[in-house]
This record gives sequence, C-alpha cells and structure tokens, in this order.
Amino acid sequence: MRGNEHLTVQVNGPIMHCVLNRPEALNAFSDQMISGLMKALKEAEESEDVKAVVLSGAGRSFSAGGDVKGMGQASAAKLYDHVGKLNQLILAIKALPKPVIAVVHGYAAGAGFNLALACDQILAAEKSKFVMSFAQVGLISDGGGHYFLTKVLGPYRAKELLFRAEPINVEQAYDWGMVNRILPVDDLEGAAMEYALEIANGPARAIGMIKRVVDQADQSDLAAILEQERISQTMMIATEDHKEGVEAFKNKRKPEFAGR
Repeated sequence: MRGNEHLTVQVNGPIMHCVLNRPEALNAFSDQMISGLMKALKEAEESEDVKAVVLSGAGRSFSAGGDVKGMGQASAAKLYDHVGKLNQLILAIKALPKPVIAVVHGYAAGAGFNLALACDQILAAEKSKFVMSFAQVGLISDGGGHYFLTKVLGPYRAKELLFRAEPINVEQAYDWGMVNRILPVDDLEGAAMEYALEIANGPARAIGMIKRVVDQADQSDLAAILEQERISQTMMIATEDHKEGVEAFKNKRKPEFAGR
C-alpha cells in the first residue's frame, strides 16, 4: 500500500488503483492529495508492470472538487498556487502514456468532475451525478472544465452546464458521451476492475500511442494526424506485441501481449 493520508495507492497486477481518501469532506482536493496523485502517476509511468491506472473515491462520492469550507479564507496567491498544482495534475494525466480510468459514484462536482473528464475513460455507478458547481459560489471552472466540456459537448451545452451549475444524472452524461459505461453500484469496483484489466492486458505501447494521437486530433488537421499515424505505425510494427498479435491471429488463439 502506497500513498498518504488523503490518497491510497495499491498495485494489483497490471493495474494501479488510486483512491481519493477524504471521505469526511467528500474527497475534496487537498495539496496532499494532489501531490500524492502526482507521485503515483510518476511511478505508474516508470513502472513496466503497471499498464493502467484506476482512479476512484472513498466513501459516499467520487469527489466534491474544491474544499468549500476553506473557500473565502485563502489569499489570491495561495489560490493561484493551489490551482497551479491542480493544473500540473491534469496535464500529468493527459501526458501519461497509459490509460487512466475514472470510476465515479455519488457526485463528481466542480474540479472533481474535471478530474474525471481528464481521464481517458469514465465508468460511473447508477444514480451518480455530475455537476459544474463553480457558479454556485461565484467562481469559474478550474481544472480544465472550459476545455473538456467544450471539446466533448460543444460550446452551447458547455456554457449551459457552467452557467446553471445544476447536476445532470448519469444517464444524461452517458447520452452526451461523457460516460463510457454505467455500472451497478453494488458491484462497481469489481466491474470497473474487470473493464480496466481488459484494457491493461492489451498491447500497451499501441494503447499509449492511441491515447496520444486521439488527444492530438482535435488540435490538428487531418493531414497532420494522417502523418502522425504513418510515423507511429512504423514504430508499432517493430513491437513484440505486433508480432504476437499476428501469430495469435494466424493460429486462431487469443494473443498474450507483453507490453513490448
């Protein structure tokens, strides 16, 4: 078991499981939690054994985002520093060449919603809710909300969620393309780990490259992405996983990828 007081980290086989652990505050962010996540992501990147990261929350909810109880007390300088650390975390998730899967239950609110949106997949329990709650306390989104919502939903729906600061249920989030799977709440962790393991057992280098190219796609034109695919494919054909995949196909068996 790794982590700190506000974050538990456990590695089971190819999966690193990070659990936000401030249940008494609905897993509101703290500097300790953010620094723990940064350390865990660095470890995941450096480990040849870790193939995927799962991010979930302890207690009743995934995360309430910012700690409302501390709002109104912090100076502008302290807030600027805290948001800077949050920004580094969001960028680290996007830069990690391995899939990060958010597992949401209860509420994903404010920057907690944005933390989930920064991940590569979102699995959500039945009855979970998502809310861009910033305007409720006279703030704008931080943690990338303006970017992620506009990218996924377009500007009109993004502004609606940000302006109104009202929750949407998991079915709406699924219909709008923000949630990949709706899972039974009584088997959330088991179903989520099964989903994550399926991805973790895939061709790790190819999956990392897929993440990179897809994330570049909305900021590039077609010609640039076609060239990126061409260059990347010449790298993929040299991998052991490609050779294993071809052999498995020829022999009509399931491939056993090694991540090399």
